[in-house]
Amino acid sequence: MTLIKYNFRAGIDREGTEYSSEGGWFDADKMRFRSGLPEKIGGWTKYNSNTFLGTCRSLFNYAAKSGTEYVGLGTHLKFYINDGTTYNDITPIRATTSAGDVTFAASNGSSTITVTDASHGAVKDDFVTFSGAASLGGLVVASALNQEYQIDSIVDANSYKVTAKDTSGDEITANSSDSGNGGSSVVGAYQINVGLDEYISSTGWGAGAWGAGGFGSATSLDDTNQLRTWTQDNFGDDLLLNPRMGGVYYWDQSSGTSVRAVAISTLGGASDTPTNTFQIMTSDIDRHVICFGVNPLGTTTLDPMHVRWSDQESAADWTPTSTNTAGGVTLSGGSQIIGALRTRQEIVIWTDAGMHSMRFSGAPFIFTFNQLVEGVSMISPNASINANNAVFFMDRGGFYTYSGAVQALPCSVLDYVYSDINLGQAFKCFGTSNIDFNEVMWFYPSSSSSEIDRYVIYNYVENLWSIGTLARTAWIEAHMKQKPLAAATNNYLYIHEDGHDDDGSGMSAYIESADFDLEPDGDYFMFLNRLVPDVRFKDEETDDEVSVLIKGRDYSLDTLTTLSTSTVTSSTSQNFIRARTRQAVMRVESSGSGYGWRLGSFRLGMRQDGRR
Repeated sequence: MTLIKYNFRAGIDREGTEYSSEGGWFDADKMRFRSGLPEKIGGWTKYNSNTFLGTCRSLFNYAAKSGTEYVGLGTHLKFYINDGTTYNDITPIRATTSAGDVTFAASNGSSTITVTDASHGAVKDDFVTFSGAASLGGLVVASALNQEYQIDSIVDANSYKVTAKDTSGDEITANSSDSGNGGSSVVGAYQINVGLDEYISSTGWGAGAWGAGGFGSATSLDDTNQLRTWTQDNFGDDLLLNPRMGGVYYWDQSSGTSVRAVAISTLGGASDTPTNTFQIMTSDIDRHVICFGVNPLGTTTLDPMHVRWSDQESAADWTPTSTNTAGGVTLSGGSQIIGALRTRQEIVIWTDAGMHSMRFSGAPFIFTFNQLVEGVSMISPNASINANNAVFFMDRGGFYTYSGAVQALPCSVLDYVYSDINLGQAFKCFGTSNIDFNEVMWFYPSSSSSEIDRYVIYNYVENLWSIGTLARTAWIEAHMKQKPLAAATNNYLYIHEDGHDDDGSGMSAYIESADFDLEPDGDYFMFLNRLVPDVRFKDEETDDEVSVLIKGRDYSLDTLTTLSTSTVTSSTSQNFIRARTRQAVMRVESSGSGYGWRLGSFRLGMRQDGRR
């Protein structure tokens, strides 16, 4: 029986139907294309064995002059600095009470403690650390009170509730002797308000977290009742951090990882520092700190189209004078800034209505601004990437590139992505790159998920697309860490392109072709009796294997059925199969551990087998 070689077109093509995409690959998961051939992506292992609190939506990696490498990690609950195995909590403190302002009240048989603190300013899930407390008289001893607590619920503006615990974190139930109030020396140190883990798209009644505000009251969105995203950038050895719509904070590396970040308004020489902003950045050549979407000079109200920058070489001085370079500009053409990205000698700014260029020009204007394009925006603040001397970004309806001019990227999976994306949670989308494989990637939530569960890959050298499923919420490109570092929804960081497995377990991967048939256009059935595989295994072991499935259907709208399954190993020369169909599909898959694989050209033994 004649052998027919199948070289399927490189890239995933889902712009048509399974039949109209004949000759190409139609579906995949955990697969990439390299030199035109499909291969299983690299695996991942835990960065360390520790976890962090909250969903991480920001990672930033830099090195101090001493050579120490740091990873800044921002979640919807905390901000950490990592210098190895430990996630050091450097979440800023927003308020510290005077001694005696905080009192406790426990009830016999209950683990709930009511904390009273006038005008506490806390929201549900905030963190507060108590010190100076005395025992309540029974089981709730001083050491149990003098530690960090997460607030369970807000009673009113003057009180809230926490769950009593011992120093190991186990819950404590108060007894009848716990009648004290903690004494007159109790101090409460409140960390900045936490944010939400979900995006809220509007204001007014119904916005914000469930139960926030009185019945029928309107809600104005701010950093406490909106999806918590962060931006961060180093300022020399130190780190700047900003929760979107919140303040700007500064971590002094020389103080060590046990010291928290502080508001830049507390730094020496601080003047007219921003109170709230969408995003921060340090300019690359001139070392200005820049805020995008920020309160203008002299006000505390955030202007979503205003850009401000500090004096050169200063993170604290924001007052424009004749002897410094601080300043600000309000952009036109839109209602709010979505995000900004630093590129070579230029900063690209996206508003909800277009794009602007920001370039350092020196005195007297310091920065000049030009509108690049109207009608093109960005789906989220983190959906842009620098790669291959170009900017790649994701809009609400397509993918684009910018390298002096804005151009749409032809995309063979465009309909697949945008017909099944949860646009209500689109602010969670983010872009990143995998430079060793010439790839840019976007992670996004599918329509059935409120959290990121999918990705799309673009190989910018070969102009090829691939798709897959993976729950990652932030990603560092492979620069200082040598391999990509990503945050998962299970509160771990993972090193990617490390081995072939899913953190020590087998990774499921597959690729599936579009329908193919016999010429002329499926007029005859085909009979298949032999498969000659072409697979290269990586880190080859004797038990490495892939499964090759031949599926079939008689007509395009019929459901595919599996006609044969063949196991292929490194020693397989051919597999004898038996299948009869009008339209066929080839699927290659694996779920084993310890190896990767790459496909070449398969050959199938087939012949014509009648019209019906």
